[in-house]
Amino acid sequence: MDLFSDIEQQEKEELLQLRAELTEANRLYYVENAPTMSDRDFDFKMHRLQDLEKIYPELADASSPTQHVGSDLGSSKFISIRHRYPMLSLGNTYNKEEIEDWVRKLPTDVEIVCELKYDGLSISLWYENGHLTHALTRGDGVQGDDVLRNILTIPSIPTTLNSPLANLPYVELRGEVLLPWENFERLNRERESNEEPLFANPRNAASGTLKLLDPEEVRRRGLIAYLYYLLGDQLPGQTHWERLEMARQGGFPISDAIRVCHSVDEVMEFITYWDTERKNLPVATDGIVLKVNNLQQQQALGYTAKTPRWAIAYKFPAEKQLTTLEKITYQVGRTGVVTPVANLTPIQLSGTIVQRATLHNEDFIRQLNIQEGDRVWVEKGGEIIPKITGKEESDPNNATASYTFIHTCPECGTNLVRVEGEAAWRCPNDTSCPPQLKGKLEHFVSRKAMDIDGLGEETIDLLFEQNLIRNIADIYDLRKEDIAKQEGFGDKSAEKILSGIEASKHVPWPRVLFALGIRMIGETTAKKIARRFPSIDTLQWATTEELTSIEDVGEQIAHNIVTYFQDETNLSILVRLREAGVQLTTNLQEGDNTSTRQSLAGKTIVISGTFSRHSRDEYKDMIEQYGGRNAGSVSGKTSFILAGENMGPEKRHKAESLGIPMVTEDEFLQML
Repeated sequence: MDLFSDIEQQEKEELLQLRAELTEANRLYYVENAPTMSDRDFDFKMHRLQDLEKIYPELADASSPTQHVGSDLGSSKFISIRHRYPMLSLGNTYNKEEIEDWVRKLPTDVEIVCELKYDGLSISLWYENGHLTHALTRGDGVQGDDVLRNILTIPSIPTTLNSPLANLPYVELRGEVLLPWENFERLNRERESNEEPLFANPRNAASGTLKLLDPEEVRRRGLIAYLYYLLGDQLPGQTHWERLEMARQGGFPISDAIRVCHSVDEVMEFITYWDTERKNLPVATDGIVLKVNNLQQQQALGYTAKTPRWAIAYKFPAEKQLTTLEKITYQVGRTGVVTPVANLTPIQLSGTIVQRATLHNEDFIRQLNIQEGDRVWVEKGGEIIPKITGKEESDPNNATASYTFIHTCPECGTNLVRVEGEAAWRCPNDTSCPPQLKGKLEHFVSRKAMDIDGLGEETIDLLFEQNLIRNIADIYDLRKEDIAKQEGFGDKSAEKILSGIEASKHVPWPRVLFALGIRMIGETTAKKIARRFPSIDTLQWATTEELTSIEDVGEQIAHNIVTYFQDETNLSILVRLREAGVQLTTNLQEGDNTSTRQSLAGKTIVISGTFSRHSRDEYKDMIEQYGGRNAGSVSGKTSFILAGENMGPEKRHKAESLGIPMVTEDEFLQML
């Protein structure tokens, strides 16, 4: 009896522990976009919790993660709206036998629609009287955040309904917002360069992007969407397949990877085919969704508290391999961050040879408890990015000594420092540590910064080794004969580089600020800072309080800016850049007189839609340069709306009701 009591007590404690653990995992996944638990571990723990709750019904709790979907609510940035139809999650399994059982339990001769399970952010699009009016995230399944202004940046999503859906009073389409692999990798490269936290996967990147306040940055990142479910009033069609085809005819992005299956064998063929073929797709997928095709049968099967009984998801198992962590080496970035790298015994994984993987930082290594000589599990995140997920605990060859991070820079020997609150160790020798100096030069000449043609990574390495350039100001002292005499160069190559250097003197101030490489200042943040401080002189004397009042500028970024201008080396470089003719101030068009520059004085302007001549940020700059004020919402104080293509329907309706004029892009430029 005591034995059974002990087991019961242990299981009850396990139940409560799992609830707390999964609740926190949901918060990190949906709200923070920083998952710490793999999907597979989460699913197994959720199944275990469900089993325990069946054994101990007296511990039932409506707030248990088994009773509701994970929530992405948690921000006051967006208005939350109640879903017309609850947005439930799907039951899932990694076991093909369970899929076969699910199919066999369905009514005889049932049709099953098989679709790819895209790994993105769920979205619900509302069309009222033919117009897109709301775009809600899943939220907690009952209500979601309205992210319409960001959804409007996705070109494939129509803003108005076309035939055969055009005349319906209410139509709702559900789907996934995704960040393609190519855009995900570009975004993480940018974040790594700016020392911003990397996104764990495209799903979290898409979620973080869709919750940004700046639609222009959302547009730049390049989200796409696939829609997979159609709901609404008075919808025609008797099957899920028919409604998807209606949506496709209406111009909506519907995947081609859909098949109507009539047997278990056909379902398994579909799963087997896409388990391999999905690796060739431009977006992340993590499984297959099976849905009963007939809508009346769906209704008859009904729902549980959080999942429909007429649908289930099969999740692909991650491909992983065991290999040996032979050596940990260290790379120094342009801002001094020291990143550990795992050098592995080569293995083949998802069709490619893997022999290196990032270890991120000291905390990551300690969390996995790995060291040189260990046998480690390696898998490819989304079949592309190699990552170490753990070690083989039973390997008798595992060493017992604890891992120790290096204390000195592997490049210059300087003692490393670790800033409180940061995970990274850093080399503080930013004035003579070679990788930092070369990294700053490479960043300065890059396309989104000064865009100096001819100065690539190899050329910078060569000029650096010849002591011709050691900092960014040295670039403007380069002479034709210095370049032409280098191996592989000549007069034409030298002239091309000097021409690119000369052209860079016309790069506008926001891009110059980005090019300076101040830690954690990315391209978008640089634009926002430059709008508030239109010259290097005004920025140099900015206080922490003034800086943190700018959107997306926190205490750490403000500290980095203030510290940058306290460094004598940086100040001397800025003097040389000014003398070279680099734009360190916002440059109004030559020939503008004072009255022209104030042509928008006293006017409050709202920008809406997309533009062909300039970006939204550039138009915001123009408005401020010419004395106007930017506003994010339409009110009685709005002077006019700068209206581009695909203008938001809510802004248009409110402007029309208030009698506020709408100015086209060409009309606005004529004003200036």
